[in-house]
Amino acid sequence: MVHRMDGPPQGWTPIPRDVKPMLAVAGTLPPAKDDEKWSYEVKWDGVRALVAVDGGRLTLTSRNGNDVTSHYPELRGLGLQLGSRQALLDAEIVAFNSAGRSDFGMLQNRMHVGKPGAALLRSTPVQLMLFDVLHLEGTSLLDKPYDERRAILERLALQGDHWSVPPAFVGGGQALLDATREQGLEGILAKRRDARYFPGKRSDCWLKVKHIRRTSAVIAGWKPGEGGRAGRIGSLLLGVQGPKGLEYAGHVGTGFTAATLTMLGEKLEPLRRDESPFATEVWSRVSP
Repeated sequence: MVHRMDGPPQGWTPIPRDVKPMLAVAGTLPPAKDDEKWSYEVKWDGVRALVAVDGGRLTLTSRNGNDVTSHYPELRGLGLQLGSRQALLDAEIVAFNSAGRSDFGMLQNRMHVGKPGAALLRSTPVQLMLFDVLHLEGTSLLDKPYDERRAILERLALQGDHWSVPPAFVGGGQALLDATREQGLEGILAKRRDARYFPGKRSDCWLKVKHIRRTSAVIAGWKPGEGGRAGRIGSLLLGVQGPKGLEYAGHVGTGFTAATLTMLGEKLEPLRRDESPFATEVWSRVSP
């Protein structure tokens, strides 16, 4: 006689919906004598997202707890790849420029667009860089050490046109830091191999080691806002002086209050001009 079992197996727990991402502390490389106790990853210049997949359906949640699934439709295929498996993953959403580097300025073209059209999806595609797994097949992995979580993540073999699991390196922190500097990347993350995952907390078990580059830029234009910023400035276009004149250096759209955006619009509107102030090409869809 075959006995049918309805419902999930004993001990199965649903994906928690209130988990917040663990945060890193800014710092320097661990001491050389402790190098092998740490795993090192490239630091991507993007936006954090928790990825919940249940029954093939994918949900993306921002660091602030907002559902941003509709912003990035090209990532839905990850849910199909996982199929019936239930998982909660930690990741970074990035956009790559023509030099192959993650570019936050380009990503800003997507961040505030709830339902991007075909043209925007073609001009500014995103990639999901998966680096941790917090829950899998009804079991929480938060208390598992980093090494174990990382091994589980790699066994999932998640690879697609718009998502991947970038490599992590045990030891060799200085070599990776030097390599990212040479390639013009933002820096690296150092993670203690024996550390659990601390949801919503900033822990020195994760260290972000950044390359500091400073420069002066001028405000040369703005991009109109969309969604909640419709009718106001979406982001400011920045330029730096180069051999041919003012070169477009990206745009900044975070950290502004509604009052600040209104004030900037009032001050900049009288300065509007038809010609671009930039001597170089302006990336993607922006309006100088």
